[in-house]
Amino acid sequence: MSSSATRAVENEPPVVPSGEPVSPRARRIAWLLRAGGSVAAGVLLYLSFPPRPLWWLAPVAFALLGWCLQVRRARAGFGFGLLAGLGFMLPLLFWTGEEVGPVPWLALAVLEALFVGLTGLGITLVRRLPGWPLWAAAVWVAGEAVRARIPFGGFPWGKIAFGQADGFFLPLAALGGTPLVGFAVALFGFGLYEALSVALARRTLGRANPDDSGTESPAGTTAGAGAGTDVTGAPGATRPPGATRATALAAAVAALSVVVPLVAALAARPLVSDAAEDGTAVAAVIQGNVPTIGLDFNSQRRAVLDNHAKRTLQLAADVRAGRAPQPDFVVWPENSSDLDPFAEPDAYAVIDRAVKAIGVPVAIGSVIAPETGPLRNTMILWDPVKGPTSTYDKRKIQPFGERMPMRSFVRIFSSDVDRVRRDFGPGKEPGVFDMAGSHVGMVTCYEAAFDDAVLSTVRAGAQVIAVPSNNATFGRSEMTYQQLAMDRVRAVEHSRTVLVPVTSGVSAVIHPDGKVVQQTKMFTPDALVATIPLRSSQTPATRFGPLPEYALLALAAGGFGWVLLRRAGARDKAS
Repeated sequence: MSSSATRAVENEPPVVPSGEPVSPRARRIAWLLRAGGSVAAGVLLYLSFPPRPLWWLAPVAFALLGWCLQVRRARAGFGFGLLAGLGFMLPLLFWTGEEVGPVPWLALAVLEALFVGLTGLGITLVRRLPGWPLWAAAVWVAGEAVRARIPFGGFPWGKIAFGQADGFFLPLAALGGTPLVGFAVALFGFGLYEALSVALARRTLGRANPDDSGTESPAGTTAGAGAGTDVTGAPGATRPPGATRATALAAAVAALSVVVPLVAALAARPLVSDAAEDGTAVAAVIQGNVPTIGLDFNSQRRAVLDNHAKRTLQLAADVRAGRAPQPDFVVWPENSSDLDPFAEPDAYAVIDRAVKAIGVPVAIGSVIAPETGPLRNTMILWDPVKGPTSTYDKRKIQPFGERMPMRSFVRIFSSDVDRVRRDFGPGKEPGVFDMAGSHVGMVTCYEAAFDDAVLSTVRAGAQVIAVPSNNATFGRSEMTYQQLAMDRVRAVEHSRTVLVPVTSGVSAVIHPDGKVVQQTKMFTPDALVATIPLRSSQTPATRFGPLPEYALLALAAGGFGWVLLRRAGARDKAS
């Protein structure tokens, strides 16, 4: 039985290569270094996200996290993982408190950090397995999968893939979706740490045993074998049988962990294309702007509607004057008409006049208020001749934003809970509008973060994805850039043009290769008109759907099962 397994059972104190127990002072210093390293790893993950193009910091963060989680006790892994999660989520989600104060921001960030803490616990468990980078990367994806689903329907914001819109690993989104991208980044980062560990161990022990080659790591059967054992490589020590083989295995694991993600990303590049399989269309995106930054824009609903109608009328005038091409269809943002046009004739007339002026189908973001039941966040297909013809109801309703779970409890901490006087209800079916022959799939704002919402829309026949959004509540924060990066990843994942109309910006046109070809500034009225490629073929990610994520979840479960078997075997041998 390995020495690490023995200590796990007998709870022995750690030892240094000389065989002497580590002093309490040295142990405290080591824990402080790991605690600081964990926070630093989380901050590096945050810095890898937009608006900064520093995607390469994510693998560095995972390499640092790999060192921090090289601990014996699972509860230590949870603690260090929690610190990493706080370093990551607190700055990443700062925008959630833009208009409602720090309580919602802190609550959400801490909740998400707890999931990262549990992920750290899981990584600590599999950290002792041979080939640990593989198991650890799968556990990270499993942690993302859990927090994308619970509680209250999940919150996928901060998935590693969403920070890779400019990154080397982005083509993997077309192969296996966001889970595969996150797995590749984590595996590459853990592999970097493993490679560095093996190199340092060989250098150190080469000096200690100048006549030997292939000596053993002072971490035991090597960091690659991952057992965290304390077989000594000190001068005069005798290497255990199989040490050279274990070292070679560790080196192979490190090399594969680094090389395989790189090769896979290169191999996936042919999947990324912006070719016009089904011809092209001229699409227009309207950004009407809002009169007030923050939550108060909701009290000026008519002004928001007028802004979008006015900018559409201006585009129609530009088309007639030859200053802009005639679009085939137009998309307005989410909440561009918070007045229900089916209940308020004046709102109906304003929209109808704008649509008739531009003379093509327009998708209108509205709030439908039935006499009974929940509100509906609805996209309406408005024809210049027939008027409103089809609707799509947003399916992923934002908790504590569009609906208020635990209302009486949350009111204790924030009176802003009562701004949501009536909850929104979710739709049931994906929405694909036939807009002058182009099939445009609706993925409303928050839904872009959810794999299944986008997948079902593309599978329903969308040749183009539209992500109508309303980010006015979050001011000039990083939120809009984080969401735009999600949209870029979705473009590559499903090989579709993505149109992003936002009430206050940033609106954009994204080609199927993830490149932003046009975008607006924030809080300015504007219109984007672009010729876009139409595509109907399915990427492997679209065909496979959730299967790559399920496979990685099975891999993580297999790692946990192996840990249990090893522990059971260690107890049997110790008894």
